[in-house]
Amino acid sequence: MKKYFTFSLLAISALAQAQQKNISGFSSTSSAQQLKIEHTFDQSLSAPRIGETIKELSAFPHNVGSAGSRAVAEKILQKYKSYGLDAHMETYYVLFPTPKTRVLELTGPTTYPALLKEPALAEDATSGQANQLPTYNAWSSDGDVSGQLVFVNYGLPDDYDKLTAMGIDVKGKIVIAKYGRSWRGIKPKVAYEHGAIGCIIYSDPKDDGYSAGDVYPKGAYKNEYGVQRGSVMDMVVYPGDPLTPGVGAVKDAKRIQRKDATTIMKIPVLPISYHDAQPLLAALDGPVATGDWSGSLPITYHVGPGKAMVHLKMEFNWDLVPAYDVIAKIKGSKYPDEWVMRGNHHDAWVNGASDPISGQSAMLDEAKALGDLLKTGWRPKRTIVYCSWDGEEPGLLGSTEFAEGHDKELQEKAVIYINSDSNGRGFLGQGGSQALENFMDEITQNVTDPQTNVSVFDRAKASEMVSKSSAKEKKEIWDRKGRRLESLGSGSDFSAFLQHLGIPTLDLGFGGEDGGGEYHSIYDSFDDYRRFKDSDFKYGVTLAQTAGHAILRMADADVLPFDFRNLQATIDRFTTELVELTRNMRESTAIDNQLIKANDYALANDPAKHLQPPPVKSEVPDLDFTALKTALDSLKKSADKLAVIWEKASQNNSNHDKLNQALYHAEKELLSEEGLPRRPWYRHTIYAPGLYTGYGVKTLPGIREAIEQRNWTEAQQQIGVAAAAVMRLAGYLSAPL
Repeated sequence: MKKYFTFSLLAISALAQAQQKNISGFSSTSSAQQLKIEHTFDQSLSAPRIGETIKELSAFPHNVGSAGSRAVAEKILQKYKSYGLDAHMETYYVLFPTPKTRVLELTGPTTYPALLKEPALAEDATSGQANQLPTYNAWSSDGDVSGQLVFVNYGLPDDYDKLTAMGIDVKGKIVIAKYGRSWRGIKPKVAYEHGAIGCIIYSDPKDDGYSAGDVYPKGAYKNEYGVQRGSVMDMVVYPGDPLTPGVGAVKDAKRIQRKDATTIMKIPVLPISYHDAQPLLAALDGPVATGDWSGSLPITYHVGPGKAMVHLKMEFNWDLVPAYDVIAKIKGSKYPDEWVMRGNHHDAWVNGASDPISGQSAMLDEAKALGDLLKTGWRPKRTIVYCSWDGEEPGLLGSTEFAEGHDKELQEKAVIYINSDSNGRGFLGQGGSQALENFMDEITQNVTDPQTNVSVFDRAKASEMVSKSSAKEKKEIWDRKGRRLESLGSGSDFSAFLQHLGIPTLDLGFGGEDGGGEYHSIYDSFDDYRRFKDSDFKYGVTLAQTAGHAILRMADADVLPFDFRNLQATIDRFTTELVELTRNMRESTAIDNQLIKANDYALANDPAKHLQPPPVKSEVPDLDFTALKTALDSLKKSADKLAVIWEKASQNNSNHDKLNQALYHAEKELLSEEGLPRRPWYRHTIYAPGLYTGYGVKTLPGIREAIEQRNWTEAQQQIGVAAAAVMRLAGYLSAPL
């Protein structure tokens, strides 16, 4: 108690000091005015109203293309207009598959027809509504397959390596994988690459069921019938409408044939509950799945294959459906063609109280607070654009089509894109362009966490320290003055803005103390949210403050608060990681090859084992990172000099138009015209979702993935690509000096 009280006093003292100093990018006079505006903004936010909005917008199912989606979009449109914003709806026409046939049955050695149904609960008012999408994975292929069943753990590449070591081949078989450890779309992708003809995905109670806590409705965690719907689109190739890659999916857009769409899975895929999974897993024989492979069901887990036979049949309606993006603007008084953008999606797999309506409702309250400021006579210098996206869940459809349809305008006008998704009780998660790290530190040191009454900055930093196991890692976080912005992979609406167009980006949201198993199920409801996520809706206000202050400061800053020294240090750290990765691979390859040769000798002297040793690995060459290191040295010099210019500019009232435009256009210099190998839609040379991680980021992705795939020629070539991009940025930042 004493330590906690002392920590709170220190945090309050730090907060008071932060409030007394100037805000970066504002003069002494404008800083004082800005703090007053932010205080007025905060007073307009309302936790009860956010709760009412969550209840209203999650009252019925509203997946993309449905009548519910149109109804939610219309409600949001009317809210924006009532707040005084200039709002309209933009409609795109996107491919969206919905199931017409779902069959899964165990056919041997016993029979079991899967239920494939989540039951309504008396404790959950919306769980029995009509028009709920059934349990399925969008972008599965049509298919009618039968075969032996094989358990593949989480269905990741390393799991298949272990299967190979056990002498198990999945070719011509149906695999069953656990949800978790990676984005769901990776599981059928890897299964197909290994020759599987179908993929089943289930949630094991070890991960988010009764092993984690009491199950719904008693507790927050997944009950035996809960199922995680979701997309298995190969978004790491390109997100958005599969038929219109690179262009906005307007009604008359040129579309490719569905058979030519590379992001649609080639095998049937189906998610199931652990109630339906247990009979399938119990029927398996073969090697026992031990350790990390074992789950929490009351059975002995086996890998198979064997007598367990499964029939899987999936058929879909492949329809073009409307996606309704709602766009609302407050025109800037001084720089109307500089846009500060804010977005959150509104579509859900079912009712979506948490995902996405909790984030959408916080964002709408921001918009209302800005509308209230307009009534006082305030107007932002730069145009503020609020975007409520449709079709995020199936594959970032609404945001990607908007970004592709307005690409040139956005690259010219967008100062920043600030994203959120779901929101709950806990700690601030923040990711994005590292040139904005200092900017976010200042904001988060001035927003109070409603549960602890310390700043959200201090609470998140304390959480980072607690999560680390070593004293060295804890000390590194303690000694670091600020917080890092995590690098962004994929999984939400920021992808097209950052990784395709090179627009500076932030992704924000609270969570960590709102765990549960409702994700993408019929139980992601208002009843679940108010009981287990954010019961008093105060973290909705906290998100609105955090994102709202970022919007206000970017809209009104005299000098835009970008600091490229942080970005340079981040890329330098990524480069060091890659140098160490190649060194470690070189050492481990040498050891592995020695073991393979020794094992080969043993097998040659014991042919009765009938085993084949793995092939000898290619040696890891000494990759030359000189060009990238030289470029980073140049970027450091440019960033250091620009920081001095920036500091001087922020202390005078002269015109900073040229400098500001240079600052917010700089990120585009890190784009590659050719894009990443085999997926040119992703053009950012520093961040991309991994080919086999999905949501998870790969930093310096062209180099890193080539190294991981042992493609040494491509790795060296991609070092040159990244070096050229960093050198372009260094030269670009020197221009305003």
